[in-house]
Amino acid sequence: MDSITILDRLIAFPTVSRDSNLQLVGWARERLAERGVDCSLVHDATGTKANLYASIGPADRPGVMLSGHTDVVPVEGQDWTVPPFALTRRDGRLYGRGAADMKGFVACALAAALRATERRLAAPLRLALSYDEEVGCIGVRRLIEALADAPVRPAFCIVGEPTSMTVATGHKGKTALEATCVGREGHSAMAPMALNALHLGCDLVAAIRSRQAEIAASGPRDGDYDVPYTTLHVGRMAGGTALNIVPNHCQLDFEIRNLAADDPEALIATLRSDAARIAEAARARAPEADIRIEVRNTYPGLGTAPDAAVVTFVKSLTGANGTTKVAFGTEGGLFSERLGIPTVVCGPGSMAQGHRPDEYIAIDQISRCDAMLDALLDRLAAGI
Repeated sequence: MDSITILDRLIAFPTVSRDSNLQLVGWARERLAERGVDCSLVHDATGTKANLYASIGPADRPGVMLSGHTDVVPVEGQDWTVPPFALTRRDGRLYGRGAADMKGFVACALAAALRATERRLAAPLRLALSYDEEVGCIGVRRLIEALADAPVRPAFCIVGEPTSMTVATGHKGKTALEATCVGREGHSAMAPMALNALHLGCDLVAAIRSRQAEIAASGPRDGDYDVPYTTLHVGRMAGGTALNIVPNHCQLDFEIRNLAADDPEALIATLRSDAARIAEAARARAPEADIRIEVRNTYPGLGTAPDAAVVTFVKSLTGANGTTKVAFGTEGGLFSERLGIPTVVCGPGSMAQGHRPDEYIAIDQISRCDAMLDALLDRLAAGI
């Protein structure tokens, strides 16, 4: 079964993060079981989602792990000209939700795993498929907990997010935060006698923007990124019930995407100090005024040294000379930080096509990924 045939089947599973991925991982497990591969499923607390982990070859050797996520982002509100959950082949491209991000790589990895069963490997090929990556790299954490107790861990990990088959050594970390602003309600005709929570929220947004300006002007920089500094971003603001009521509650959702040189905990402490200062000034009018900032999710960045053995190894598989860093987050930082597995990001397609209507991956990119994984199987057969 080749990669495109597998991709056709994977795209047909509508594995939006809010929904179950069990049909997809069940299908993958069946295909591997037909070749005698024993797969483990690590479920979420509800039992409706699961990670898949498989190993082909001698289990007592480290080998190489291929990592990919099975969930995709929603299609609602997007103007698709092709069915999003059916593979459309046209002009050298393969269209469908997840084609680039990242079922294209998952298809290649599954095809490689099936080919691996026909070879005598001296070091194992390991396969890790996760859920809920798109909502904060949540699902893979349960798999990492299970792998932490394994007697042998992979020597290297390749996370197959779309990099146009360039070896990526780094990405920023991300922290998602929620700020709750508490004011005092009142009639809008007497607004100055109340305390508008939305105004508190606006004051906090101004403070966040001020901190961003400071970071952009004088903070650490890494020229390997398109945006070479840590970013702060407010993505959602909500509050109020009616125009003639001064709102007493406002919520802000915002994020930090940090360089390795910036400590997100220190930035959060600074923002909490800003929030406390704003709230303290507001208490002169309303003693109940408050702004609380809570962390909702966080995952670490990836910072693999350009001369690390895993970089040299994967470059030898692709034939590439250079490396890059990517703007988007991946599960790679978790594998590196929590399990100590040397990790790079390298996969087919471009994130420029991800999360968009008519998402696609070029057939040539699938072919290049297949070639990389064939080279990997050769190395595993030789014991690396």
